[in-house]
Amino acid sequence: MTYLAHIAQDDRRQTVLEHLNGTAELCAGFAAAFGTEELGRLAGLSHDLGKYSDAFQRRLQGSPEHVDHSTAGAAECCKLGQSCAAFAVAGHHGGLPDGGGQGDHYEEKTFFGRMKKAAMGKLEPCDAWQRETRLPTVPQRTFSGPLEEMFFTRMLYSCLVDADFLDTETFMAGRERERGGGDPMEILEDKLQSYVSGWFPPETELNRERCEILEHCIEQGERQRPGLFTLTIPTGGGKTVASLAFALCHARTHGLRRIIYVIPYTSIIEQNAQVFREILGDENVLEHHSGILYDIEDEAGPENARLARATENWDMPVVVTTAVQFFESLFASRSSQCRKLHNLAKSAVIFDEAQMMPVPYLRPCVFAIAQLVKNFGVSAVLCTATQPALDGIFREFLPDRPAAELCPMFHRETFRRVIFRREGKLSWEAVAEQINGQKQALCIVNSRKSAQTIYNLLDKDGAFHLSTLMYPAHRKTILEEIRTRLKDGLPCRVVSTSLIEAGVDVDFPAVFREEAGLDSILQAAGRCNREGKRAAGESVVTVFQSETPPPSLFEIPVAAGRRALNRYDQPDKPEAIRYYFQELLGLKGPEALDQRNILKIMEREFMPFRKIAERFHLIDSETRTVYIPLGEGEELIRRLRSGQGGRALFRALGQYGVSVYPQHFAALDLAGDVEVLEDGSTVLTNLSLYNDSTGLSLRADEGKALFI
Repeated sequence: MTYLAHIAQDDRRQTVLEHLNGTAELCAGFAAAFGTEELGRLAGLSHDLGKYSDAFQRRLQGSPEHVDHSTAGAAECCKLGQSCAAFAVAGHHGGLPDGGGQGDHYEEKTFFGRMKKAAMGKLEPCDAWQRETRLPTVPQRTFSGPLEEMFFTRMLYSCLVDADFLDTETFMAGRERERGGGDPMEILEDKLQSYVSGWFPPETELNRERCEILEHCIEQGERQRPGLFTLTIPTGGGKTVASLAFALCHARTHGLRRIIYVIPYTSIIEQNAQVFREILGDENVLEHHSGILYDIEDEAGPENARLARATENWDMPVVVTTAVQFFESLFASRSSQCRKLHNLAKSAVIFDEAQMMPVPYLRPCVFAIAQLVKNFGVSAVLCTATQPALDGIFREFLPDRPAAELCPMFHRETFRRVIFRREGKLSWEAVAEQINGQKQALCIVNSRKSAQTIYNLLDKDGAFHLSTLMYPAHRKTILEEIRTRLKDGLPCRVVSTSLIEAGVDVDFPAVFREEAGLDSILQAAGRCNREGKRAAGESVVTVFQSETPPPSLFEIPVAAGRRALNRYDQPDKPEAIRYYFQELLGLKGPEALDQRNILKIMEREFMPFRKIAERFHLIDSETRTVYIPLGEGEELIRRLRSGQGGRALFRALGQYGVSVYPQHFAALDLAGDVEVLEDGSTVLTNLSLYNDSTGLSLRADEGKALFI
């Protein structure tokens, strides 16, 4: 009898043996990147042994019966003492299971339950595999503890599910589909050198300093061996290009395969990705986050389909992604999220704005970075203008590999472009009065409500408002007008939430910042005299305390920032920054650094993959997106109402969506201001609630029902 794994639409047949061998070779190649080639081959050869059953062959011919074809191969790996491969095989379709316990019933979906099912002979007979193939004997791998074993298992699982999918896809399509590709690191490094060649010789003191930083990073790329690094460059020092230069040189020198940029917010990721595309070419850069979805169907052309496939496994030279996408994948259990993880091995991973790693998940995030450095050949760079005090946490997980600072000498007066002034407590009216006294000024506050309040008090000539209550396309239009007015010397007074702090390229002569964490204050200062065209003494950053208590989310950062400001006259001094982060972590306490007990559960329970995946969500607050039918959004929403869907449509709609919290959504829904479509999408129907200046109102139209 010929045992089949797949039947294509044109009736081509792939035998189980062909599929096992093809998957095994791919999986072994992927696992070789972190020294476990033979274990990868074992996982590939064993993953579909259950397809040698008569029941599965009937299923392939159209029988409706359910067949468990994963457990048999997992049980064979267990017999060989290879539990990591066993977990990977057991989860290659339904996701990595929780380990469970020895008392689990054989019908339970835990790993122990499924192994008991195999031991009790409850699986469909599939012994025919023994006549066609043989599983290799692989030396046992030792681990420092359950945390390390669980992390390794997920990486091996990634190798298997990607190999399984690729082999199946190639057979079903009748050819290998293009995904990823791109130029080698040597070519990318040449492109960078060509891009920066015009910077030399530098003409100003600031540009001389930037070029010196760039050259130093390139030198360190060759000199440093793979490991853990910090890159502490003051705002305006050119860290985006300098970090890329280090990564390219380091990758070329040490044979690293790709560069991953991890950026905290989607609001700044597009800007950085565009810079990388300008330097390296579109074909070498993959932008992957919730705000950009590629359609794998060829409706937008083959290039769009290539990028769509590349998002599945990150097979590109340079990947730009978010902290949410990166870290949640490292703690996931589903194959779709884990599939790309093996391509992190032997990579340079740059954590831009590293100080913004979420404190409630700080220890699990640091643990994951440490594992990648320790066991998977990764060079990790914590890149920031305000290096957080993470030394102690990293020492816990990497006791013998301290972080090396790539630019230790660059804390120079050249980058001091502002002076700081503390104003104490101010009313919103007093804040507005000071802003109105400036021709051009930026004010950053801690809440969307505060931003709207101050905006309504500003002189309207040249006044602008920015917050996430405005849909992205609207914010982009406003930012373009702001930049034009700044350049032309026209009146320009802007009040914004913190969205403008990180990565938004604007240059104001004066900035006002409501009390916040020191890192936020320094980010705000980066929007003042950004290009150094004015004397520092003429560029004032005013820090004030509002009459409104800070939102609960900001209470501890505000308190730690206030302590640092009370202790140091210049908050941008390295010792002030270090003191702030020590205070911040101290005020939160050690328990707050792993608020969901991720690492404790991993240590206490046996391989709790699903439980961890359910708990690990960097963005805990549930928000709902309300689409605004204005501008191009009107036509996009008309298409949505007509029943059209697809990733391309929702990608475009993302530029016309506003995220609202549950209580805000409930009020809008109760007042009849929104419509929920059949697919669950929500559209604003009361357009009077969307203001051209301030975006979506924080209040539903509570009064309209009174007029009958």
